[in-house]
Amino acid sequence: MVQAQHNLPYVSNPHERQHLDLYLPATTKPAPLILWVHGGAWRAGSKEDKVPLEYLADGYAVASINYRLSQHAVFPAQLEDCKAAVRWLRAHAEQFKLDPHRFGAWGRSAGGHLVALLGVTGGRSEFTVGEHLDLSDRVQAVVDYFGPTDFLQMDLQRPPDGMIHNTPDSPESQLVGGFIVDHPDRVARANPITYVTREVPPFLIVHGDQDPVVPHHQSELLVAALQQTGVDVTLYTVKGGGHGGFTDPQLAQVTRTFLAQHLQ
Repeated sequence: MVQAQHNLPYVSNPHERQHLDLYLPATTKPAPLILWVHGGAWRAGSKEDKVPLEYLADGYAVASINYRLSQHAVFPAQLEDCKAAVRWLRAHAEQFKLDPHRFGAWGRSAGGHLVALLGVTGGRSEFTVGEHLDLSDRVQAVVDYFGPTDFLQMDLQRPPDGMIHNTPDSPESQLVGGFIVDHPDRVARANPITYVTREVPPFLIVHGDQDPVVPHHQSELLVAALQQTGVDVTLYTVKGGGHGGFTDPQLAQVTRTFLAQHLQ
């Protein structure tokens, strides 16, 4: 029988957003974990959104996290929260029968951006704050569904009817705490490409080629950086796909196969 535990705080004296929901499969062996990070332009969304609970039947545990939104704190608070959740889950791996050596991170849109950052910054001390600092915040696989990378290139590649990002009140400007055009240093700090090394775990990146919110080119930039460094990366382009809502019948199997290859 699947067990669910809701609103577990992953830091002491938590902000209202620093909680996770943990779903445990019916197994007696330590389970690999999928960390699910919701989207919502870093200013909306919830750990209840689109959680891939179908993976419980495959023997995975699933932890879906909330994190502080941009109206609560600017970047890197969101990444710090993701890392704190990973360390908390490792600290409680024995209690919940999790395999601490098989953690994968999966997110969409803003969540895709955060899991990409989680993947490329594993073990980097500048984003490591809080508790359980003796435990690793690394993940062993990343599934990035249409997450942005270089905010300053988004408008250069947007389709004619696409969202405009170079504005002082865009989600990206709100995330970094200032108009992105005026703060290229903050934009670089929030860009996963900045941190790519050969030690980065395998990536599956999924993006619709007609995405009007996050241009497909954003994923191409990250793929090129990962390939150049020798990281195992797969880009799956959904033909005719927009910003999620995909109907591609092969996508579920592509994702399932990738996670099984690296976490099972």
